[in-house]
Amino acid sequence: MKLIIDIRLINASGIGTYLKNVIPGILQAFDEVSVLGNIQEIQLFDWSKSVEIIEFNTKIYSIKEQIQYPFIIPKCDILWCPFFNVPLFSVRANKIVTTIHDVYHLTDGASISFLKKKYAKLLFNNAVKKSSLILTISEFSKKEILKFTKADSQNIALVYCGVKRSFFENPKSGNNLKLPENYILYVGNIKPHKNLIVLLQAYATFSEEFKAKHPLVFIGKRDGFITQDNTIQNFIDLNHLQKHITFTGYVNDSEIPEIYKKATLFVFPSLYEGFGLPILEAFATRTKVISSNAASLPEVGGNAAVYFDPKDYIQLGKIIKRNIEDSSNNEYLFAQGELQLEKFTWEKSIEKHLIAFKKLE
Repeated sequence: MKLIIDIRLINASGIGTYLKNVIPGILQAFDEVSVLGNIQEIQLFDWSKSVEIIEFNTKIYSIKEQIQYPFIIPKCDILWCPFFNVPLFSVRANKIVTTIHDVYHLTDGASISFLKKKYAKLLFNNAVKKSSLILTISEFSKKEILKFTKADSQNIALVYCGVKRSFFENPKSGNNLKLPENYILYVGNIKPHKNLIVLLQAYATFSEEFKAKHPLVFIGKRDGFITQDNTIQNFIDLNHLQKHITFTGYVNDSEIPEIYKKATLFVFPSLYEGFGLPILEAFATRTKVISSNAASLPEVGGNAAVYFDPKDYIQLGKIIKRNIEDSSNNEYLFAQGELQLEKFTWEKSIEKHLIAFKKLE
C-alpha cells in the first residue's frame, strides 16, 4: 500500500511533536511512503531516507494549498492529513485519513475572525465528509467532534499522544538560558485560549517578597502574547510585574527537559486543549503540576495534578502558594504521574494508529 503524509507542520509545537513521534512507527507498516513538506527540514530526520519527499511549502490552511493539492498529491492508497485541511477538490487518493486534534476553531471561545471561523467550519465539514477514518487524541476531542460536526462515531479512532520518557528523565545540563531560581513555569503557545491572563492575575495577588523568591518563566513564542487590545501587557505594566517575569521566546527542544526539571512547579491554565502534552512532560521530570480542570486536561492529568477553575484567579493563587509552601503531597502526585506516563506512551499511540489504518485495507 502507498501512503502519502502531509508533514508541513513537523517542526511546529504540539502537532509537530505528535508527527515526530508517530511517523517512524507508521512507516514500517507501509510498502511505499511519500511525505509533503520542506525537503531541507525533512532530510534532517533519520527516517527520511526511506521515504519519497515531495516539496510542498505552501502555507497551511490557505486557499493556495487547496488549489495546488490536486497537482501535488500523487496516486496513492491512503492520504493522511494530520490536521483538518483535507483537500476540497478531488485528489488521486483512494482513501483519506484525517487527524483532528481539536475543534477549537468552531467553539464560541475561539478568538478568530468571522471569516476564519467560516473557513474553518468549511474545512472541518469537508474533512468529516471525505475521510474514511478520523483519528483524534482524547475522549474530550471525540465528543467535541461529534458535537460540532456530523461525524459518525464509528469512523473515529482514539489515538492518545504520549511522551518520550528517556528524553525528559535525563535532561542535558548547561543550556544557554539564564533562568532565575525557584521559578513557576508555563510552557506552550502564547494564545488567548491558553488563559495566561488568569495566571498573571493570580501571580499579582502575591506579596513582593513571594514574587521575588518565585519568579514566573514563560517558555514559548511570544506571538499573540500582546493581544490586539494590549490587555495582558497593560496588566503586567499596571501591576509592575516586569521584573518578576522571564519571557524566553522559542527555545530548542533539547533545552526543555532541564527547564521543567528546575521549575518549582508547572502551571497550565488553558481553557481548551485537545490533549495537553506539557502535563505529561512535567510528569516525566517529576515536576508538580497545577492544571486547569477544563477540556481534556483532567483526562491527561488524572490524579497526578492539582486542579483549579480556569476562571478563578483567586483560587489559582491560593493553590500555587499552598503547593509551593507545602510539599507533603509531592510523592503521592509523582506516583500518580508514573501511572499516567504508563497509560500515555508513543508506542501505544503508534499501535492504535496501525490498528486503525489496518481496518482500511
